[in-house]
Amino acid sequence: MSGDVVAVLPARADDMARLAILLAQGEPIVTVIGKYNHGKSRLLNELIGQDAFAVADRRETVTLSDSVHRGVRWLDAPGLDADVGTEDDRHALHAAWLHADIRLFVHAAKEGELDAKELALLAELYADDARSRRQTLFVLSQVDQLADDAELRKVRNAIDAQWPGVALNEVSSTRYRKGRDEGKALMLEKSGMPSLRAGIDAALARVPQARTHEKTLLFGEIREELAVLLAAREKEFEALRDTQRQQRLSFDRGLAKVIEKVSGDIETMLNALGTDHASVPDTAKDAYGITAGKLERAHIQIAYSRACIELDGFLAGQGVIGLPSEQETVARALNTVMIAVMGVSVKFRKDLRRMFCTTAGRERMQGEFTHYYELSNDRKALAGRIAQSELAIHASRNASASLDALEGRA
Repeated sequence: MSGDVVAVLPARADDMARLAILLAQGEPIVTVIGKYNHGKSRLLNELIGQDAFAVADRRETVTLSDSVHRGVRWLDAPGLDADVGTEDDRHALHAAWLHADIRLFVHAAKEGELDAKELALLAELYADDARSRRQTLFVLSQVDQLADDAELRKVRNAIDAQWPGVALNEVSSTRYRKGRDEGKALMLEKSGMPSLRAGIDAALARVPQARTHEKTLLFGEIREELAVLLAAREKEFEALRDTQRQQRLSFDRGLAKVIEKVSGDIETMLNALGTDHASVPDTAKDAYGITAGKLERAHIQIAYSRACIELDGFLAGQGVIGLPSEQETVARALNTVMIAVMGVSVKFRKDLRRMFCTTAGRERMQGEFTHYYELSNDRKALAGRIAQSELAIHASRNASASLDALEGRA
């Protein structure tokens, strides 16, 4: 079902994947995201009370790692900028945008103010919070590595200048572990971890309502986008079909007009002739002489050629020139529509009358030229575009039906 939608709206692939997560109704998911070596894994270990995530001074987390603890799934993403190929960035952003109900944006206090990439990411996260009602908590980690409170205030002020009013959760995983191991309540409190946990608990309580909102939002946005796309594709299809009809109507009328004109010219010429000399065969003694029969046959051929030139001029303007490849012969000069329909030459009155001066003859020309018109490159290309447009409409309707079915299971 999701595949039908993604095939039509590839830019919505992550949204459809997010809907699948929401529809699965699994545990609420908390994801940490931030730059390499900013204490994300250590923070998670202290939050869940066990060493579930690898901690090291070198690059350690290279893929999404997760642990379920007390009904919550905790995700540890690779650090931003951990490798020059940015594969870790993709993993981290994937975790933040696709999986997380709550994002813990972690920034090490020792780094001072945020860099440009962190600022841009934070802006995107907060904008998404407002839209989807997912939640982002800013965690200022490793505050124990600052010299004193004055240094901490400088960092606070620097970040506040970059993002006025941002709520900082200042924590020290090292102090928390030490306070816990040594039973020092004041150190535990000063670590900031109890306050952060309380903030996470409050955020977790809002997850069910946020998920309901996000499902409604995504289904609504995608349905509307599909409807707009379907309307545009149907409009395009009708425009193409109208073009096809108008082109055919213009061709039919133009061809009929040319056929009527040349047929009238031929009939006038034939009616002006007297004795039918062309039908009298030449004798052997006439082989090198000028006879009335030869003169009339030449006259008939010239009239026929003029009619063909007028017809060919109209057809060329409509793109009707060469034969389809399956009809072509080795004699390239014969591979034209005019020769296929009209032949090479006409010498007798009766042939001209049959071709131009009878209803059947004129209808034959109209029908055969129209046949080749529909086989011309331009018309075949237009027919191909119409077929593709029809397939696109079908795909859009399938996508809408699949989305409805998916929502029906929600």
